[in-house]
Amino acid sequence: MRVVVLSGGRSSEHEVSLRSGSSVAAGLREAGHEVVPVVIEPDGRWLDQGATVEVTPGGGLLDADVVFPVLHGPYGEDGTVQGLLECLDVAYVGCDVLASAICLDKLTLKRLFALRGIPQVEFVQAGEDGWRERVAAMGLPLWVKPSRLGSSVGISKVTAEGDLDAAVEQAARHDPRVIVEATARGKEVECSVLGNEALETSLPGEIDAHAEWYDYEAKYSDGGMDLIVPASIPAPAAERVRALAAEAFEAGGCSGMARCDFFVEPEGAVLVNELNTIPGFTETSVFAKLFEASGISYPDLCDRLVGLGVERYERARGHEF
Repeated sequence: MRVVVLSGGRSSEHEVSLRSGSSVAAGLREAGHEVVPVVIEPDGRWLDQGATVEVTPGGGLLDADVVFPVLHGPYGEDGTVQGLLECLDVAYVGCDVLASAICLDKLTLKRLFALRGIPQVEFVQAGEDGWRERVAAMGLPLWVKPSRLGSSVGISKVTAEGDLDAAVEQAARHDPRVIVEATARGKEVECSVLGNEALETSLPGEIDAHAEWYDYEAKYSDGGMDLIVPASIPAPAAERVRALAAEAFEAGGCSGMARCDFFVEPEGAVLVNELNTIPGFTETSVFAKLFEASGISYPDLCDRLVGLGVERYERARGHEF
C-alpha cells in the first residue's frame, strides 16, 4: 500500500515524533509498502519533501491508501489531525477522533475509568469545588500534571504542601486543565495493545528509570531507563495487567493500538495510570519492544497496523448516516 507517515507536529514532542516517524517509515518499507513522509512543522505547515501539502475535503491525502499518524501530544494525538483525515476521507492508523480526544485528556479518561470501576490512583482537578480538601486527604508526595500533555512534560512532584500552588501554576502554563494525583507505591509496568475488536495484549514490561522518577529525560535519553520484559511481578498480577489493558482500551473506545501504563503495588494490586494512543514508536520504544518480546517483529507490527486502519475505515464507511 501507499502510506503517508505523518510526523513532527506542533507540540513540545516534535523531535520525538520525528524519530518515531523515521522508524515507522523504515519498518513499513521493510514490510513492502510505499512510504510518503510528511512532516508537520512546529508552525503547523505540512511539508512533502519541502513542498507545502495542499488538501481538499473528500480528496484524500497524496493518493495514499492509508495514513500513519505518528504524532505525540496536542495537535496530533488529541483528535485534531484525526478529524482532518476524516474530512479528507482517507483511512488512518490508530484511534478515531473521539477516542483520541478522550485518551489524551487525563481528567476525562480517569473519570471514564471511574464510571467503569477500573482501579486507579486517587485524583482531582485543580480548582474544582473542594479540591484542596481532597488533595490534603491524599497525603504527600503528590503529582501535578497538565491534563492534556504527554511524555511527562510540565509534571511536578510535590513533597511539601507549600509547593502545591507553584506546581499547579507550572502545569497551567501548558494546559488550563490541571490534574493532581496521589502517589502509587509500586512498580511502573506497561502493556501494549493491538487490534480493533479482537485484541492482542503484549507481555507486560517493567520500567526501571535511572532517575528519581520516569521523566522526559529518562524516557528519551540514551540509558535513561531499562525495560525489563517480562516484568518482575507475580503471574496473577501479570494476567491482571493484560486483562485491564484490554478493558481500558475498550473503555476509551480505542482502535488499532495503544499502550496502557500501570502501577503494580507491593501487595499485588494493579492500578491503571493512563492510555497512550500514539506511544513512542521507534524500534527501541516500549510499545514495539513489548510486542517484539511477544513474537511480533517491528516491520510486521507496522504492517498489521496499516491493515487495521484500513479495516476500521472500511467498516465505518459501511454505516448509514
